[in-house]
Amino acid sequence: MSAELAFMSAVDLAQNIREKKISSLEATENFFKRIDLLDPQLHSYLTLCQDQALSDAHAADEAVQKGGELGPLHGVPISIKDLELTKGVRTTMGSAVFRDRVPDMDSIVVERVKASGAIMLGKTNTPEFGQSGTTENELGEPCRNPWNTERTPGGSSGGAAAAVAAGLCTVSMGTDGGGSIRIPASFSGVYGIKPTQGRVPRYGGYGRPAANHFSQSGPITRTVADSALLLQVVAGPDTRDVTSLRTPAPDFSATLGAGVKGMKLAWSGDYGFAAVDPEVGAITKKAALLFGEMGATVEDSKLKLEDPFDAFWDIFATAAFTSYGHLLAEHRDDFSDYGLRSILHGESRTGADMSRSIYEIDRLGRQMEEFFDNFDLLITPTMAVPAFPIEQRPSVIAGREVEPFWGFLPFTYLINITGQTAASVPCGYSADGMPIGLHIIGPRGAEAKVLQASAAFEQAQPWSGKRPAVS
Repeated sequence: MSAELAFMSAVDLAQNIREKKISSLEATENFFKRIDLLDPQLHSYLTLCQDQALSDAHAADEAVQKGGELGPLHGVPISIKDLELTKGVRTTMGSAVFRDRVPDMDSIVVERVKASGAIMLGKTNTPEFGQSGTTENELGEPCRNPWNTERTPGGSSGGAAAAVAAGLCTVSMGTDGGGSIRIPASFSGVYGIKPTQGRVPRYGGYGRPAANHFSQSGPITRTVADSALLLQVVAGPDTRDVTSLRTPAPDFSATLGAGVKGMKLAWSGDYGFAAVDPEVGAITKKAALLFGEMGATVEDSKLKLEDPFDAFWDIFATAAFTSYGHLLAEHRDDFSDYGLRSILHGESRTGADMSRSIYEIDRLGRQMEEFFDNFDLLITPTMAVPAFPIEQRPSVIAGREVEPFWGFLPFTYLINITGQTAASVPCGYSADGMPIGLHIIGPRGAEAKVLQASAAFEQAQPWSGKRPAVS
């Protein structure tokens, strides 16, 4: 096995494969050896595609030898979160209800990943229907954090983040409907970006169609440049998703080296309502002020928001009920406690409840749009706490009682509500060695600017050289 090959960036690996310095088959075989050895400690994958992946890698190497046109991720091994449909490959959605389901179609994201030439290693672990900020389900063992296997890697893209952090894939695709890319990126010490709502089309899925108010697919990677590359592959309009942006995606890599000189950044340690662990607050504020040393202006945002979780929860849960409520009669005993809680909450909402929640979302969206009239980016902690022991969600943070289900993630769901883009960048470690993430938030359509600031931070305070215990 080669750790050097496993932790090579996608940008470098793709270049080496094109130049015939490394074969796709070599890289793919190396990952399956590492998965076989290390993943029993992490449970980051739910399904592996070893035979198909090795065949695809062999074909990728033949294409290189023939000198044909190659995609941007040609031959690069990738993992796909198990909320994305994969034709001919088991897709559970993290639910025992779909334990044995095999789709006859790919999601748009998977179509585009395949078209880029990437090699799909397998499907990563996720909570049921992505409805939790940690990664446990009824399919088997909980997913574990490679920095400390007693801790959660976060969720709902917990398997994706754990696999990337441990060197069990080059890059991974996650999804984010309330923080599900940024939560595990922060807890697992990797980089993840949630695109602007509609930037990456979502299409397909088990269940019945529901309006997609909040969820976006996006990259989880070890470097910012890798996220820019993967986002370029999956972004752009598709008429099958009526919520997708009709405008073409910009070049996400074009300004990665431009720095932050002249940018006006706002800092908020709590949005005006969040309970935040003092250690997290101190580490993230120090990291935010580092932008000032790079030539940006960093000001206190003076944000004073009211917690919008109730509005988020009404709409999120109603979509869950719309999609999966019809399964309750036959499969109720197969649902997880949190999955059932979400669906039943959605069932209980009235039209008036939804109308009030939609108004609250519109109001908050306008408020944040106006906020960004005065700032380029907003910086906050990604999470209120470092990763905690599995199934031990905090009920008290900084001396304040919080709801255990969502109290630890107050910074992320607001950005799903507003449809903006945001990334989590590793910025430090807790006293007991757990990663802490910095939340870089931009207005709608500003993924390139978020990536630009992320890349500047990465250059000033590199993180990719430090690897977790399980790696």
